[in-house]
Parts: sequence; structure tokens; C-alpha cells
Amino acid sequence: QLAVPVAVVFAPGAVPGDLPRPLPFRDVQEMEISINLRTSVTSRYEMVYRSTTAQEEAALDAATAREADAALRLLQDTSLGSLTMYVVPETSSLLPQGVSVYVGKHRSALVRAGGGLAALHARLRQLTQVMPFTASSMRVPDGQLGPDARRHLKSSLGTDSGGQIPFLLYFHWDIEDAVNRYVQPVLDKLSLVANFSVDSQILYYAVLGVTPRFDKESSSFLLSAHSLPHVINPVEARLGSSAASLYPVLNFLLYVPERSHSPLYIQDKDGAPVSTNAFHSPRWGGIMVYNVEAPASPPASLPLHVDVDMVRVMEVFLAQLRLLFGLSREELPPDFLLESPGNEGLADWELDRLLWAHTVENIATVSTTLTSLAQLLDKIGNIVIKDDVASEVYRAVASAQSAVAKLAAGHLHSAFQASKEAVTSSERAFFDPSLLHLLYFPDDQKFAIYIPL
Repeated sequence: QLAVPVAVVFAPGAVPGDLPRPLPFRDVQEMEISINLRTSVTSRYEMVYRSTTAQEEAALDAATAREADAALRLLQDTSLGSLTMYVVPETSSLLPQGVSVYVGKHRSALVRAGGGLAALHARLRQLTQVMPFTASSMRVPDGQLGPDARRHLKSSLGTDSGGQIPFLLYFHWDIEDAVNRYVQPVLDKLSLVANFSVDSQILYYAVLGVTPRFDKESSSFLLSAHSLPHVINPVEARLGSSAASLYPVLNFLLYVPERSHSPLYIQDKDGAPVSTNAFHSPRWGGIMVYNVEAPASPPASLPLHVDVDMVRVMEVFLAQLRLLFGLSREELPPDFLLESPGNEGLADWELDRLLWAHTVENIATVSTTLTSLAQLLDKIGNIVIKDDVASEVYRAVASAQSAVAKLAAGHLHSAFQASKEAVTSSERAFFDPSLLHLLYFPDDQKFAIYIPL
């Protein structure tokens, strides 16, 4: 059961006439989300309906929705997983023409009033589909994985303790400045989910392993979608990252094609050119092809000095990073406006969504691991379970129960931490060397050996 604290705040002139009782009052709405055949989640939206305070009214007098969002952030409940909806009058100029719902980059949204309480409830239902979590954002270990679920980096012990993200580029590129400006704000935001280290590396004379096809019409070289998987292996063999790290590694490569295969463009399955000239591989990373224009006349000074356009490159890599973390955007109704998260790469509510998903996934993983361990121990009657293994099992169960209780109470951050501890303990118990079933002999083998003697 996931409890989400939701505040619905009415600005003057926006209170619907058909409210059941005078403000402020509380209400609870429950929704069942089915994740797969065996698992479903009940979400409890604990709603508090109230009027705006004087400070909130002043913030809502801002010229634009973005300014109001920034001012309101300082006044609202900023605890992880919470949601605040400000209902503004129908005539309000805060929301642009044709926009009924504005989703900010923190944990609040502006909703245009109109149509009474039923219309407002429909709006709130749409909004709760976008912001806290949806069936598609939840991930539970199961045999059936959709294409989106396969793409996500699993929340493993490793990523929780330091995944590396190597950036591999060539020529003159100000990687340090680019990482500080574009990557670090995103990783700071994701630091609740995992610890990261970023390494960069330059590979010379790297080969693609696939010969691109020459296209006479455009006088360029083309890489088709079905040949892209073969590009990764030859490059990966030369990367220093996988050898140096015990943890999951995400690789983001910028590939500058050799002159004899330049310019090089990537085609999608339908044969159309890919606008970003990049592709990503689930749980591995992404590759972007960066074409450099050859000089018209033979240059006097070689090598040619090329400045890589880091803004263009980082935009692609950050979009791929979002996909690899499972932060794809849902389909939105046409009258919704989503604020861009800017340099931080993800909005506060998207971070909450990631934490909800990881917490539920962790609890399900612990349950599966401990069930497998119990089945193994049932099979081998004379197995010796040491005290430290037993205490890890007890700790895993206690942490998982604590995570479930905290989710039901609406404490997302502590629930996530408890679920992480539960995964660590359950895996320590499961992979303990003393529990190797090869150390024990089945009874029929013993009889076969001892009866002849």
C-alpha cells in the first residue's frame, strides 16, 4: 500500500460551489494498480483540501507559471513523494491559453478551476497518473518484461554503491566543464538513488566492426538499425571501464568516424535518418556519431583542430541517461503543460517516481530471494545454517516489513532506505559461501556409498 500525501489548495475565486463541506477538510481516495498477474499495489491519496495562505496568494500573483512555481516551492511540503495542487480561477492569466494543468519542476501543479468538483476530481486523477507513479513506472521481477522494463538499469547493490559513467570522446573537448555543467546537477539529484563516479577516456583508431553502406544520393555513409548491436562489441573490448569497476557501468560514447567513412548517419528500422544521430543500448549506455566537416582545400596545418559542441552532445547523453533510469515521459492530455527540468535533468516529482518504483522493486526482489533461499534449505535437510546467515535473513525480513509499513505511512525516503538494506541483507544471506548445495550430499548418494561397505 502506497500512501501519497496530497494537498489541494484553492486560490480566492477558485473554490467550487459544490464542495461537500466547508474548508479545510480531509478525504482519502484509493486506487488499485495492477503491475502483473501476481502483484498489485493499492495507492492511497490522502487529500487535504484548504484555502491559500497570504504568502501563497502573493506567489500566485506572479507574472508567469514558472515564476509562481519557483516562489511556491519555498512555501509547500517538500517531503519526498508529496504533491501539492494549486487550483487557480478560470480567468487566471498564470496559465497560457489552452492549458488547463501546469506541472512544475518541483512537487506542485497549477490546475485551472471550472466545471465544479467532478471536473476537478477528473483533473486530479489525470495528474496523479502523471506525477507520483503509474503501472508502467513500477517494476517487479517477473518473467514477462516489456521493452521499457528491459531498458532500465536494475537497482542493484552495485549502482547503490557507485556506478561509473565513462564518457569517451575524441579531439578537443572540454569534458570537465561539460560534466560539471550538465552531468553533475543530474547526478546530484540522483544521489539519493545511487552513488556515481564519472571517468572519461579517449580512444584513438577505434573501429566500428561494421562497414557502413555508401548512399550515392546523399553521398554519405549509412548505418542501418539491425547492424547497430554489432557496433558495441569491438569498442567495448577496448574500454577501460568494465575492467576497473565492480559495479554496473553506463557508457556514453561519442564516435567521430574516420575520413573514408564520413559523413556517417544512423538510420532507424524504417530507413529514415535518426535526428540525433545516436542510439542507446538497454542497461549498457549510448553511442552518438559526431561528423566533422572535411576542409575544402588541403589544410596547411594538420592535425585539424575541432571543438566539439558539448551542448549538443550532452543533450543527447542526458536524454539517454533518463531513458536508462526509466524516466521516460508518459503520454499527456493535450491541455497539460510540463515545465522543463532545466540543467537538473529531472524534476523533483520524477525523482519521487523513481524512488517509488525502486522501493517496490526492492521489496519484490527481497521476497523472491528469501523464497528461493527457503526452498533451497527445504531441499537439503542436513544443511548447516550459521548464525551470521540467520541474522542476515532476520534483518532482511525486518527491513522489508519496515519498508512496507513506511510506504503505507507515506514516508517515501525512509521506505526506500529500508528496502535497500533489505536487498543487501537478503543477497548476503543467499550468496553466503557456506550455503553452497554442492557441499552437501543427497541421502540416496550416501546409501549408494555406505551400503556396499
